[in-house]
Amino acid sequence: MARLLGIDTGGTYTDAVLFDEDDGVIAAAKALTTKHDLALGLRAAVEQVLPGDAREVAAIRLVSISTTLATNAIVEGHGLPVCLLLLGYDRDALERGGLGQALRGDPVEFIVGGHDAMGDAQAPLDLEAARAAILAQAPRVAAFAVAGYFGVRNPSHEIAVRDLVRELTDLPVTCAHELTSNLDAPRRALTAVLNARLIPQLQQLILAVRGFLGEFGIAAPLMVVKGDGSLISAEMALTRPVETILSGPAASVVGARHLLGEDNVIVSDIGGTTTDIAVLQGGLPLLNREGAEVGGWRTMVEAVSVHTFGLGGDSEIRLTEARQAGPALTAGPRRVVPLSLLTAEQPEVLDILRRQRARERPEDHDGRFALRLRSLDAPLTASEQRMWDALGAGAVALEKLLQSPAMARPLQRLVDRGLAIYADFSPSDAAHVLGLQDDWCHEGAVLGAELLARAGAAKGRLAPLSAEELARLAFERVVVQSGQAIVEAALAEEGEMAADLRRRLAASFVGRAMERTEASRLVEFRAGLRRPLVAIGAPAATYYPEVARRLDTRLEVPPHAAVSNAVGAVAGGVLQTVTALITMPEEGRFRVHLPSGVKDFPGQAAAEAFAENEARHLAEAQARAAGAEAIETKTRRGERSAKMADGSEIFVDVEFVASALGRPRLGGA
Repeated sequence: MARLLGIDTGGTYTDAVLFDEDDGVIAAAKALTTKHDLALGLRAAVEQVLPGDAREVAAIRLVSISTTLATNAIVEGHGLPVCLLLLGYDRDALERGGLGQALRGDPVEFIVGGHDAMGDAQAPLDLEAARAAILAQAPRVAAFAVAGYFGVRNPSHEIAVRDLVRELTDLPVTCAHELTSNLDAPRRALTAVLNARLIPQLQQLILAVRGFLGEFGIAAPLMVVKGDGSLISAEMALTRPVETILSGPAASVVGARHLLGEDNVIVSDIGGTTTDIAVLQGGLPLLNREGAEVGGWRTMVEAVSVHTFGLGGDSEIRLTEARQAGPALTAGPRRVVPLSLLTAEQPEVLDILRRQRARERPEDHDGRFALRLRSLDAPLTASEQRMWDALGAGAVALEKLLQSPAMARPLQRLVDRGLAIYADFSPSDAAHVLGLQDDWCHEGAVLGAELLARAGAAKGRLAPLSAEELARLAFERVVVQSGQAIVEAALAEEGEMAADLRRRLAASFVGRAMERTEASRLVEFRAGLRRPLVAIGAPAATYYPEVARRLDTRLEVPPHAAVSNAVGAVAGGVLQTVTALITMPEEGRFRVHLPSGVKDFPGQAAAEAFAENEARHLAEAQARAAGAEAIETKTRRGERSAKMADGSEIFVDVEFVASALGRPRLGGA
């Protein structure tokens, strides 16, 4: 049968599998993700799984990628500046749905235009104002997002402004109506902003993959995993990168189901940056119909119902504030370069750590460094440029970089944009100290643990501890926080508890149950899962046997669990949906609202026939564009009416949802 190549690019590792449709996983490998040049990590992983015979390599018939780059970028607050063009919105819109907060100071322009709920223009579109705004902002941003009021009921204004952006600039542009058919104007605008911000990052990944595939002689179609676990062509993904939010977690759930075969489980994927938790029910992942929530932002992207927590093997282990009660250490949510990895790649850093350890008293930035993460892709302010120049080619100790307190903010801005990253003590370092991991430099991890332990003792947050004792405390925190995250996610799927109550319950009750300390208490706390726990991801075998034991549940770590995402990348199908809505603007006139525009009919039957046929046609066309073949299309009809005081019913609307499902189109013979 056909040979397929699956790739997952995560925040820390890039995974690759060579997959046979009959025999399953033939070869699997991991390599470090190289954010400064993604092609290096991709090549390192893929080269390990390719067959030695060039003819077999050329016979690979599909390449598919899953990635956590979009998810991580949102969780960590990274992304290039974008300009949001709001058509017909009032300025109060920025206060709703977190839109203003999500913009993070990026420019927004308010343009007269937009539509009403029936799809009629509430005001003529001011194209001249749009032109002026585009020309003014283009030199300052990397992409544009366009959102028109009730654009899902009539996209004509969004389309006109999109075309104007393309005419006046060569920058990417996203329309809100292209991403969702749901109402809620601020959230649609937010989704468009995130999409525009992510385009350059996904473009970098796809170009990197295409580059080395060409060198290997692989001419197979290239696809990307969406957040719902289905696949789309790379070309479509470049216009809709926001749909790859939760791509990695979705692929991990699909991969876990394929590898394990169990239908009703809780899947927890712990990577370098995040822990992503989902529920499989009846063999299918639960979907979040209201829109994926990532990094505190509620998008309108339909995706696997994944609960993402900033906890992974590369999470920063830091001291809690002196005034804070409870554990002295906490993990995450910020990702750092583990000191064991940093010193393995840059051995000269060991001398700095040794010198810091030899000092009589600890200093604020002991054991902490910063380094460039990727190349520049947009202009910097003067202070940012000075910091960028100071970073140079390798890691620089924070004690050197931050000799002036004024330099802390420009460094943080570089980190927020994903241009730089901190290096610090992490769970991966704790695992090296404890002998649970030996991939990188043991001494670098030990020195980091000693420096953190000394800082904790000096601040009164820790008793004097050895490196091993500090590492055990860090290990304990990851176990406890993992259990809290799993229970919080499970409670969220039951839907019977408010989010803030779930968080408080996980932080207090579940935290005590997970700690399992011997301290004398009048009350014993225990928490348990009523579903088996499936753990995947590179750190899973290190932490999850203890997590499952404390949650009193069965643990399954499937074969190839460390590369489950890459397996899921080639195990999915192509799914595209299109919604057609019929409203009645006035008695005897029925209006069909579609992503392509609106059309009026004098009778309901004619409107319904057109709406169903057009929705099916558009869904099938989108599935073909997404890379599908052998497409099957189904349509679901729903009708709403309102009951009057006299008992009669009046028409409200009719909705047709067309779903086109197919298998990925394979290359070659």
